[in-house]
Formats: sequence, C-alpha cells, structure tokens
Amino acid sequence: MLDYQQTVEYLYASTPVFEKIGAGAYKEGLSNTHALDRHLGHPHRRFKTVHVAGTNGKGSVSHTLAAILQSAGYKVGLYTSPHLVDFRERIRVDGKCVSEQFVVDFVDRHRSFFEPLHPSFFELTTAMAFDYFAQEGIDIAVVEVGLGGRLDCTNIITPLLSVITNISLDHTQFLGDTLAKIAAEKAGIIKPGIPVVIGEACDETRPVFEQVAHHAGAPIHFAEDHPVVESAAHTADLRMAYHTLPYGDIVGELCGDYQQKNANTILTAVPLLQSAGIAISLEDIQTGFAHVCQMTGLMGRWQILHEHPTVVCDTGHNVGGWQFLSRQLNAQPCRQMRIVFGMVDDKDIDTVMDMLPRQAQYYFTRATSKRAIDEQKVLELGCSKGLMGRAYPSVAEAYQAAISEASNDDFIFVGGSSYVVADLLTVLKTDEQVKP
Repeated sequence: MLDYQQTVEYLYASTPVFEKIGAGAYKEGLSNTHALDRHLGHPHRRFKTVHVAGTNGKGSVSHTLAAILQSAGYKVGLYTSPHLVDFRERIRVDGKCVSEQFVVDFVDRHRSFFEPLHPSFFELTTAMAFDYFAQEGIDIAVVEVGLGGRLDCTNIITPLLSVITNISLDHTQFLGDTLAKIAAEKAGIIKPGIPVVIGEACDETRPVFEQVAHHAGAPIHFAEDHPVVESAAHTADLRMAYHTLPYGDIVGELCGDYQQKNANTILTAVPLLQSAGIAISLEDIQTGFAHVCQMTGLMGRWQILHEHPTVVCDTGHNVGGWQFLSRQLNAQPCRQMRIVFGMVDDKDIDTVMDMLPRQAQYYFTRATSKRAIDEQKVLELGCSKGLMGRAYPSVAEAYQAAISEASNDDFIFVGGSSYVVADLLTVLKTDEQVKP
C-alpha cells in the first residue's frame, strides 16, 4: 500500500489537476460524479449541506459559516479548494483536516473502480470528501463550488441554502465571456424551492439570477437590497468591527477591506438557515466571526504573518479581488512598501497590474505551477507600467530578498495568485516561522 505522500503524488499524477494544468483538467458534465456517487452509496444524502458559489469571497464566506455552525454545536464538514500547504486542507470536520490514513485507505479501496473512469482530480476529491463526511457522521457540510456551478461536481447536493457571493470576469474560457454568461453558470446551483442568497449583483447579472430562481421556485434574497452591515472599520488590534442592524456590533478576525461585503452576505444567510431549522444564536455568530481562522484553519485572507516589518499575504488573484486589495495597499502607512508578486496565465494580469501601487518596490516571481507566468515576463510588463523591481525564479527567493532589504517600518505584501501564497506558506511552515 502507498503511504500518504505517495498517495497524494499518485492523485496528482493519475488525474487531471486544474491547479496544475488548467483547461486540460476541466471535464464538462457530471457523469463521473454520478458514477462515483452511486459507487459510494450516495454519501451526500446522509447530511445537510450549504452550497457556496461565486467568483470572489466564497472561501471566506464558507469558512465563516462553518465557524458559526461549529459555534452552534453542530458537527460541521467543510469542503474547499484549492489547498495552500497540504492536500488535506480541502476536507475538514470541525476544523480538523481529514486524516492521512483516510486519504490512503480511500484511494486504495476504490482505485480499481475509479481508474477506468479517468476522473479529474476535483471529481475524485469531491467524492472523497462526501464519503468522509458521511463516515464521520457530520450534521451539516459547507460545500464550496470548485468552478462555475451548473456543471461543478459539487452540484449533486440539494442544500438547505444556496449562496452566490458575486460575479466577475474569471475563468472566461469555461464559463463565458460576459458577466451574464458567468452568472448563468453560477446560478446553476439554484435548486427548486431552495432559498438562495446573492451577495452582490449588477444590472447585467441580477436579471439572470431572478429568472433562474423564478423558474426553480426558489426564494431569492439580494443581500445588497437590505444591507445588514451598516458600516465597517479596522480596529487597533487588526480586526474588523462591523456595526449591524439586527445583531449590534460584531468583530471579525478577517480584516481585508473586501470582508464587509462577505459579512453582509453571511449575515443575510444566517436567518435563512435558522428558518430551515438550524439553531444559531447571536453568541454563535459573534464567536464564528471572531475566531474563524482558529476554528476552521482558514489562511491567506489578508493574513498577517509578521510584524516589524509587517508581512501580509492574500490569495486575491483576479480583477474583482484586486479592486479591494489595491485600495487597501494604498492606504497602508509605511516607510517603504515591498510587493512580492506573480500570477498565472488565465488571469487578466494586464488589468491587475494597472491597479498595483506605483510607489512600491517589486519582487516579481513565479509560483511552482505550470500555469505560472514566467517571472521575466511579469517583470517586463511591470516595467512597461512604471513598476520598479527585479525578477526572482521562486517565491522563496523573492520573499527572502524583500525581507533582507526591509526595515522594521516597511510593509511587505505577497500575492497575485493563490499559488504564490501557497509557496510562501509552505516555505514558512518548513522554516517553522508560521503558527499552526
């Protein structure tokens, strides 16, 4: 039998992995998913679910909802992607990663069935997650959509509640080249009679959501129509304080500027879960917001890794995310801003780079992904936009250069891609410089 590391390497080597190769790993249709589900005895039918889709924010929303449900005393599964350091981050129960032994046993027990199917990495991982949740006897799972919604392999579930955080132009080669087309794909998670929360909508996407919900007989709630969060402000201890109408003041552990919209989406969703029979108190909400990272293992959302100099990483990787990140970066008080930056080849790097702070010193790099843009190309594009810096062949070398050149009152940001952040966190974990 393979050990854990060999098993993970087998999964990467024998299944198409979107994080590694992009379009070649995308499989349209749910035939493999249904086959795996039948083989495993339909495990997703043995627990309640919440389904979360969207272009940006679905990770933060999923983790915070899971933390709130954990605070309420439920045994909670959480399925998210991609992972940053360890494959097991994708599948958690009450914040604890799936065991290495379960991953090994699952592959060993079922490989004779799934190998002839040639499933994608995500199809197989989703089946593994649902099987694990069922075996663990969870009460409810928060399930994050991988890509799109309509044809995503998580879409076999019938949840208590569907959530679509927002829509922006991303993965256009699969989902469509307009906001309306992408919205139609995301709206594919809307189920007959099941309420849906839309975190953000615009003139182009709102009619799409309304039409799909109407045809499905699904009650639709636009979080922006009746905002629960009246205001948000950073606290002295680097948290986010929300003033809300029904819940009073809530302090959140996640402190990215974009979290205000996520908080509004979450707090619109909570009463709908309560109406579905899920008991959630004000104290549960407060605890979930205040301790989401500790309770669920969330990383990479304006995560403060070091002080003096301040080091922050964020997984924001598209235009929608950078509209908030650029504003927050420009507002940072510091002697010198230093930015370790790289992106992958299916993102709009040209538009993102137009948003980057001009006064920063740049350390252009590439993550350990076949989809990563060569650091020299990133440097050339940066120089053409007046961004001053140098190129480094790895995130570790770029980060080390930034740290070595920084004074105590500098600000270092690492991002541009989830894979840049993943490489950084892997390095820091290896060096035992980041808290577990």
